[in-house]
Amino acid sequence: MIQLADADRTPDPIQYLAAAAATSAGVEYKRQFLDALDVQPGQVVLDIGCGPGTDLASVAVAVTDQGSVVGIDNDPDMLVEARRRMADFSWVELLAGDAHALPLGDACVDRARLDRVLQHIEDPRRVLADLRRVIRPGGMLGMAEPDWYTLAIDDTDVATSRAFTQFVADKVRNGAVGRQLARRATEAGFVVCGMSAAAMVFRDFVTAEQILGLRRNAARAVSAGELDGERAQRWLERLDRGPFLSTFTFFTVIAQVAS
Repeated sequence: MIQLADADRTPDPIQYLAAAAATSAGVEYKRQFLDALDVQPGQVVLDIGCGPGTDLASVAVAVTDQGSVVGIDNDPDMLVEARRRMADFSWVELLAGDAHALPLGDACVDRARLDRVLQHIEDPRRVLADLRRVIRPGGMLGMAEPDWYTLAIDDTDVATSRAFTQFVADKVRNGAVGRQLARRATEAGFVVCGMSAAAMVFRDFVTAEQILGLRRNAARAVSAGELDGERAQRWLERLDRGPFLSTFTFFTVIAQVAS
């Protein structure tokens, strides 16, 4: 049976971000995201919700030491790790700050990126409004977010799969923000100049467990009364035996501040 005590066990956030970035899907979307943002040497790039510095090195290499990178996060532990990782990049500055009220002046950055941040933010509208303030005319904003309401997991017990994916999506503050990115950017005064949607596909239970927390979230759903314990246990055992398939849609939007 599922141990309901597991419902309180959450992965170390730094280790989780590293594991997600190291998956083949993570590596590929991050490469495409950086390419789409068209970061150039000498530019000033803002990374909001930079976390432990997962993407700062690749951005720093792209701007070279002729440019600068500003990473902002509201978690002191994340900033400590980011500073450790960025010790060799003197042109990377790390700041504690709130994405709703960025500690930056007007029209001071050429590029800004939000990578899986808006799904957790209290008010995406305010965040995008402040980004519109700090990005220079002609500058670009890149946003990458999942749409958790597209999460699907294959199993013969369709009802349990559906209840699990609904539970996961509902637990994310802005679970549908991926599909909303283009509209929200337009409402904030940006001009959308690129958008893509990719299916993130996982064919093995171990990788999906790392990213989706299948056991952990199934235990939480049982504890919340959203899943039957015995059915959820059998569901997990079938998924573990395989063949396994899960997928969700991941959206990337590139928007510009009009010159």
